[in-house]
Amino acid sequence: MCTSLAVAEGISISKAEARLTDEGYRLSVDFDIQLSPMIEMALKHGVTLYFVSELTINRSRWYWLDTDVARDEQVAKLSFNALTQQYRITHGSLFQSFNDLKDALQVLGHQTSPPVPIEFLDKKGGGYFSRLLKKGSECCSAIVQMKLDVTQLPKPLQVNALTNEDWKLESEPYRWQIKPVETEVEP
Repeated sequence: MCTSLAVAEGISISKAEARLTDEGYRLSVDFDIQLSPMIEMALKHGVTLYFVSELTINRSRWYWLDTDVARDEQVAKLSFNALTQQYRITHGSLFQSFNDLKDALQVLGHQTSPPVPIEFLDKKGGGYFSRLLKKGSECCSAIVQMKLDVTQLPKPLQVNALTNEDWKLESEPYRWQIKPVETEVEP
């Protein structure tokens, strides 16, 4: 008797948090990336995959459209080198190589935003949260999402990717509330 474990293809979020550090609020998220067999085969045949992650701090307004307080979009490339049999993740001019696709996807899935300065978000002084609290609002939201950018694929594959569900690799936007914390002011 043979049993198999089915793993759903796509991108899901396993952990998301907003941390207050010395530099300010920093969004951190771990995406669980599962490639379809078609995408994995294209990767092994030399197609570079571009993943775009969006990390946003947003505030809702009842009288108008929502507005972004801070927004960070990161692009990472995943490629396979047939000569060395290694996977490579590239962020700008930085790169890292892996022997195993699972390890490469795990590192690719961990995304962190640059910090939003405390002065901008503090509850005391004239920061954003301070102005929100004066208006009676208690929090704003963080939103994270990741997707495979099919517009960066080679042109012959783009036609196939736009019409084939196997190429649709995108997480649902995940939203949670961030509450401002009291910052200590030294005398």
